[in-house]
Formats: sequence, C-alpha cells, structure tokens
Amino acid sequence: MTYYVVDNTVNADASTKVDYNDVRADIKKVLENPKYDDGSYGPILIRLAWHAAGTFHKSDPKVPGGSDGATMRFSPEADHGANAGLVVARNLLEPVKQKHPAITYADLWSLAAVVAIEEMGGPTIKWRPGRIDKPDPSHCTPDGRLPDADKGPAHIRDIFNRMGFNDREIVALIGAHAVGRCHTDRSGFSGPWTHSPTVFSNDFYVQLLDNTWTKKKWNGPEQYEDPSGKLMMLPADLALIQDPEFKKIVVEFAKDEAKFFKEFACAFQKLEELGVKAFAKPWYQFW
Repeated sequence: MTYYVVDNTVNADASTKVDYNDVRADIKKVLENPKYDDGSYGPILIRLAWHAAGTFHKSDPKVPGGSDGATMRFSPEADHGANAGLVVARNLLEPVKQKHPAITYADLWSLAAVVAIEEMGGPTIKWRPGRIDKPDPSHCTPDGRLPDADKGPAHIRDIFNRMGFNDREIVALIGAHAVGRCHTDRSGFSGPWTHSPTVFSNDFYVQLLDNTWTKKKWNGPEQYEDPSGKLMMLPADLALIQDPEFKKIVVEFAKDEAKFFKEFACAFQKLEELGVKAFAKPWYQFW
C-alpha cells in the first residue's frame, strides 16, 4: 500500500509530501554491490543508524543526542573515532535524499537501517517518520557516548543504561554483530563475527557460545579469533558470556532465533526513536 506523510519540518506544505514506500524501494536499489566488502552495504547502513541514535543521553537535556538531528552530517561528530568510515553510508544515501528532498536525513538514515535488516533476512522493524534535522554543528554530541569495543560488562551496562536499555535489550541489540565486519582503517579491529556477514540471523550468539576463542596474535588491538582464524570476537562481545546475567540471555537467543528476532525488533525500534520529541505527539499530527 502506498502512503504519503507530510514531513515535519517547519512550514511543511503539500509540496513536501514523502512517499516512504518509494524511499524504501530506492534504498533497496543501492544495497547490493559485489565490489564492496561482502557484497552488501546493509551492515554499514545499520551502523550509521546505530551510531546516530546511540548518542542519546537521557540525563542531558541540553545535548540529548539520539536519532533526532542527524548531527553526524557535521564536524566534530562526523570525525569522532567511532564514526570512522560512516561517510561511505552517508554518501551512499545522498542520491536517495536528493530524489526525495522532503525526507529528513534523520528519517532517511533510520529507515535505511530498517530496510537493510529486513533485506538481509532479519525481522520487520516498526518504523515511523518524524525525526528532524538539526541545522548546524552546535547540536553535535560530545565524543565518547558510544560503546567501546575493548571494555567489559560494567562499561556495556553503563553505556546502554544511559540510553534506557535493560539487559535483554542490550544483548538483543549487540546481536546485530551477526552481520558486517570490522576494518583496521576504521575501528582498528579486523574480520567478521560470522561466516554469513550479509545474513541477519542469531549466529552471533551461536558462534559466541559454541566456538573456541583465543587472543589473536597480531600487531593490533586486543581481539579474539576462532581456530580457523577467519572469525573474530571483540572483548565487549566476550563480555556477554563472561557476565552470568548476559550469558543467560545469549543462551536463549542462540537456541531460539524467533525469540531473538522479536526482541531485537522491539529494541531496535526503541533505539531509533531515542530523543525524538515528535513521537511524544499523537499519530494524527503526522497524517
């Protein structure tokens, strides 16, 4: 079903209608590229939305961060170490933005991640428009709000609790490591978590539990590898099986992909709506 929504920018009128089904279709068209990584831009689009939304700080009313704003368009946020390489995703979506000028960057980035997850075989994520774009760099979030890959359970809880997530949501969200890979020129780490980095599944948890992980001997940051040397885990990944409460949830998701998909879909929708003031308003204001 085709539907149109008036974009929520100031002084929006009939000329600023967005066909979000058309936007979805255009995102799908740019997802696949056999020359890029493992053949799909899907994982980096998820990372873009994640890093935009994951800056949310529930106790900072001055610079709350979150999915509203799309402040990664500006320096210094675009230059934060955690955002290295995400210019690829932003540039990939720019032609879609130019074709649909009324959509905000914030809505486009979040929708692109939802489409990517679904196209890679993951769950359907509930998504609604309403995010705004901040006008300048004064709204950029401070560096250091995203999780550090080399930290343990206490750090993980601290970062995610600050956003408002509980243990189950934390473990579900990190399950997105089923897709994509690390790059030495971005995070410093190297390699994929699973053998199918363009298929959204519960395999991250299966590999975490069933594989044997040893510290990688190399001239790089601490990370772990399986016996074949083809797969890797970060210290923050292994923290999920080092912490008893986290591990219980990892075991659940490893055994039941449907349960993982259901809880991931809810947690990811929540992530993408962090800090979005418009979603406190009734739905009729958007239709």
